[in-house]
Amino acid sequence: MSYQENRINVGLAAYGLSGRVFHAPLLTAHSGFHLHSIVQRSRNDAKGNYPAVTVLRSFNDLLADDKIELVVVNTPEHTHFELAQQALEAKKHVIVEKAFTPTIQEAQALINLARKQERMLSVFQNSRWHGDFLTIKKILENQLLGKVVEYEAHYDRYRNFVQPGSWKEEPFPGTGVLYNLGSHMIDQALVLFGWPHAVMADLRVQRPGGKVYDNFEVVLHYDHLKVTLKSSYLVREPGPRYVLHGTDGTFMKFGADAQESLLKARQSPLDEDWGSEPSELWGTLNSQVHGLHVEGKVETIPGSYLGFYDNIYAAIREKAALQVTPEQAMQTIAIIDAAQRSHDEQRIIALADSP
Repeated sequence: MSYQENRINVGLAAYGLSGRVFHAPLLTAHSGFHLHSIVQRSRNDAKGNYPAVTVLRSFNDLLADDKIELVVVNTPEHTHFELAQQALEAKKHVIVEKAFTPTIQEAQALINLARKQERMLSVFQNSRWHGDFLTIKKILENQLLGKVVEYEAHYDRYRNFVQPGSWKEEPFPGTGVLYNLGSHMIDQALVLFGWPHAVMADLRVQRPGGKVYDNFEVVLHYDHLKVTLKSSYLVREPGPRYVLHGTDGTFMKFGADAQESLLKARQSPLDEDWGSEPSELWGTLNSQVHGLHVEGKVETIPGSYLGFYDNIYAAIREKAALQVTPEQAMQTIAIIDAAQRSHDEQRIIALADSP
């Protein structure tokens, strides 16, 4: 059966940055989905961009529509639990924008509810489909660095002021750079290396007038492996995005995945060469591979956010396994919680088995 014959009707809970830049363009590009409704409480610009979409004034109206099978909860983090809970209770499949929930307890409650309702629940960890991350996964799978001993990732920005009127700058549950960008970085590290045995963190507010953390350094402890994750809003001249050191060599990668910029420029993920990078941004490898010294560039695997929605469609229509499970997303929240405790108590937090 083709996608078109069995499309999934989707409702977006909001049309802010996440809905406008990511979900709406991806859903309309993917032939397995029909973007049916968008909640906008007062504005109507969604209708201008997507004339066939129904604009609703409340989340309850979205839940009341039996034609909508899948709800994307892409509202501020402190609302994720309540809205996802309501959607699951209404027998909808649910995607929650990252970060999943502010607390582990809320994440577990949603997981339990999804099981009870027999509905799919996933989290939009789209950075798993970044080209640089896909390339690093392949490098590690092929053991091109030998035994990896150190991994350092940066997700930096430059905004030396507090953005007025932004909920992201207010101390709501789940706000701050550790939840916002850190959830991407932690998720990637857990995919690559699994559950660590300890966490150490330093969290800071560096911009004048800041109310939420805008800088972090989180160190995940593994046997014979150190994972360092860093983010700051005051990096005007970025360094490498990733640096990996192993017993046989080093891989280093500059530059950010292009997909977000392309989507902001209203380009389509169906365009030719989508997600590919120019050669000047390819990472560099200096290593010993099968007895040969190899030094040079590694072509970046093209990224594709549509891969996330490919899997969501297969999970709903074909009962395929989810690639981003809510249990994995809860692990990310558990690491954030441990990082907060490490900072508050100024000590390394030993971890039990993963939740």
